[in-house]
Parts: sequence; C-alpha cells; structure tokens
Amino acid sequence: MAGEFEDIKARLEAIEEEMADLAITRLRESIDAGGTEIPVDEKRLTRARRSIVKAIQLLEEPNSREAYDD
Repeated sequence: MAGEFEDIKARLEAIEEEMADLAITRLRESIDAGGTEIPVDEKRLTRARRSIVKAIQLLEEPNSREAYDD
C-alpha cells in the first residue's frame, strides 16, 4: 500500500466511528422513550458500519489483510 490509501482509510475510520456513535445514540433515545425493540435506524447504521469496517480491512497492508481473506 505504501501509504497511497492511508487518507481514504483514515476518512473511513472516522466515518465508522461516527456511525457507531450515532447507533449508540439511537439506542439510548429508544431506551429513554421506553422502547423495547432495537430501532430500525440503529440496525441500518450497524449494517452500514460493518461494510465500512470491511472496506478498511481491504485497504490494510497486504500482510495484515491475509487474516481477513477467508
């Protein structure tokens, strides 16, 4: 990779963290409102966040990526 994807990877990591924070906020809001089910928004955010995590892993150094190539 030699750093060519580092900027993209860093932005994806920031987006992933923002999405995780937003999902937690949605859960807290639901609990505070007396909800007993997981909000649909939180489910969508979690699925999208997992996709971003996979993209980050694909941009990792080739040697460290081998663990994810199953």
